[in-house]
Amino acid sequence: MHNLRKGFPVLDRYTYLNTAASGLLPEKVWEYRQDHDLDFLISASILKEKQGEVLTEIREKTGRFFNCAPNRVAMVPNFSHGYNILLESLNKYKKALLLKGDYPSVNWPVESRDFEVDYAEIDENVEENIAEAFWKNQPDFFSFSIVQYINGIKLDLNFLKSLKQDYPNTIFIADGTQYCGTEFFDFEASGFDVLISSAYKWMNAGYGCGFMLFKEDMEGKVSPKALGFGSLQGKYKAHQGNFIGKFEPGHLDTLNFGSLGAAISIIEETDLSIIQKQIENIKTKAKSAFTEMGLLEPAVEKRKIHSTIFNIKGSEKRANYLRSKNIITSRRGEGIRVSFHYFNTEEELELLLKTLKQSPE
Repeated sequence: MHNLRKGFPVLDRYTYLNTAASGLLPEKVWEYRQDHDLDFLISASILKEKQGEVLTEIREKTGRFFNCAPNRVAMVPNFSHGYNILLESLNKYKKALLLKGDYPSVNWPVESRDFEVDYAEIDENVEENIAEAFWKNQPDFFSFSIVQYINGIKLDLNFLKSLKQDYPNTIFIADGTQYCGTEFFDFEASGFDVLISSAYKWMNAGYGCGFMLFKEDMEGKVSPKALGFGSLQGKYKAHQGNFIGKFEPGHLDTLNFGSLGAAISIIEETDLSIIQKQIENIKTKAKSAFTEMGLLEPAVEKRKIHSTIFNIKGSEKRANYLRSKNIITSRRGEGIRVSFHYFNTEEELELLLKTLKQSPE
């Protein structure tokens, strides 16, 4: 198990339970970045002459990893960049459904535009709440985080796929930033029309890189207007009006997107099945322990499906006490958010539980 920690030197200093805020920078990604900028230092434009090949390789690798054709993979610097371009292109659609209290970068851009917005509550019955909202007032599009950033509630992907089959004309837009990299995900087989994700959290790719995945028929449903010289450069963007190119109007950074490629390679070398098994094991033990200690909100306790993010009861004093013991967490909402990735161990969970018992409430 402990070889899963290899390549993350920060783990020698801290009990890091904060991937939900910021993923770690693996040594192999750091080495890629070092080599890349050394090449840029001594080669300048000669290096950049190869950027089309580099970005094509990363686009194809991302598509293979999530099962999405590369001509439907757009590279974006972060979730919000791609999401806002997408929202600007939804000129045919007016009615939106959001989750009340979802991540601000999901809800605010919709609320700031001229959409008719309805909401579904996030609680132990969130899927039923969503289904009821669809039945009462079928939305033109539904935007949501797969995993909730405050308490880790994870939507049932099978439910979403079934809902999409019942409402094929509604566009399903998923934020995968707190999800991608934690388990196998087949985009083509999913109920999502669009998935957008930053890659600096669970994929451990560093900042400045993200991606958008589109179902084939999305090109005929939305009309993105962004355009620039970068929109036309590359294997899958050969002509003006190209769909994914309109989400990539500027020059793409081979340093940052190369980091995404390196991070995907690490996941593949580690073996996603091992990653998924380790995450499932530790989150199950964590939820059981937190429930026994009365640290979770009822909505989380009652759900069978959950992510690896938890919001446990605790004041700022408790959060500061954890930090004083080199246990890294985040204050979110009214509690303390802890999040476990595949490099976290049962020993770290036990240390957290012991420290919580010793800490102020």
